[in-house]
Amino acid sequence: MRGIPKDIFDATGPRFRTVPPTPVVPLHPAIRSMLDAEIPGPPFEALPVPELRALRETMMLRRPKRHEAVGPIENRTLPGPAGEIPVRIYRPSGGIGPHPIVVYFHGGGWVLGTLDTHDDVCRTLANRSAALVVSVGYRRAPEHRFPAPLADCVAAVRWCALRGAEIGGDGARVAVAGDSAGGNLAAAVALRFRDEGGPALALQVLIYPVTNFGFDTASYHIYASGFGLTRDMMRYFWTSYLASQTDGGQVYASPLQAAHFSGLPPTLVLTAQYDVLRDEGEAYAARLAGGRCASALHPLPGYEPRFRPACSPVRAGASGVGRGGRRAADGLRPLILVAPALAESNGAVAAGPHRAVRGIPLDGSATVMYTS
Repeated sequence: MRGIPKDIFDATGPRFRTVPPTPVVPLHPAIRSMLDAEIPGPPFEALPVPELRALRETMMLRRPKRHEAVGPIENRTLPGPAGEIPVRIYRPSGGIGPHPIVVYFHGGGWVLGTLDTHDDVCRTLANRSAALVVSVGYRRAPEHRFPAPLADCVAAVRWCALRGAEIGGDGARVAVAGDSAGGNLAAAVALRFRDEGGPALALQVLIYPVTNFGFDTASYHIYASGFGLTRDMMRYFWTSYLASQTDGGQVYASPLQAAHFSGLPPTLVLTAQYDVLRDEGEAYAARLAGGRCASALHPLPGYEPRFRPACSPVRAGASGVGRGGRRAADGLRPLILVAPALAESNGAVAAGPHRAVRGIPLDGSATVMYTS
């Protein structure tokens, strides 16, 4: 199993043994050179939060971008549980609405990240998916701890489902997507809506998601440092997000701890090999498959998490979509919403197999986008 010492692997618990091991391939040279070129900053906890944000977000904004032209972009607010929630709406270039809606939650450990840091990926997603993308500026920790950021995300998605026509979207075709901590929020929104009886989501796309409050998976041990996101960073983020450690056991903070995974929308989970979050992302995909949720796992061998994966759309009625997935796809004709950052960037191409966990086929090609 990935050359992991038995004692480390066993410490992760049986649920992390449900997915076959990802083939080990060398870290992509372009990524290795970028990691080597970055000057390590001080430990996160050594900086006041405003300084940490300024430092890290400046780094994010300096990284290569595509900056694709899209249709009209609108900055506005939506009503939230504690005031107005800032959002940025991206309309695809061309096409006739109403468009499906992808509600996107940025990553950054619930502490970092803004509408600006993820502007590039939302532009690309809007064009590649032909969907209207609503990027959500949810409240951030530590000023606003769990469940405040999630409450904002729930409110934004609910508004899109009920009033999406006001922005040119189709409220009956709403997907949630997010990377890292944003993937955690997307998964939690899907669980909330299932438990509360709706509104129904068409799809969730979880990009190297945080799914569990814990630091003892094999990938946490193997990639604890030297690959961008470190175990110490994740400890800092969780400490900032949770008001107390007991909150980490709540399902909407740790989606992997849900009692069951039935009744969730079709799901695409993307993981990066050289990532502390890899195993919990793969474990979540396996639990979804075990819960008879139409889902697909797409691992990217040779990558670490700042290279945002992308894959082709899954069209309604495509061969291999399971019965449950086909019913969901019927609601998304002619295009079932797609994936994370549907774009090629910097000429970097992932060379690894796709693994369909349950029902949703992938097309065997992938490209990546360098993001946060």
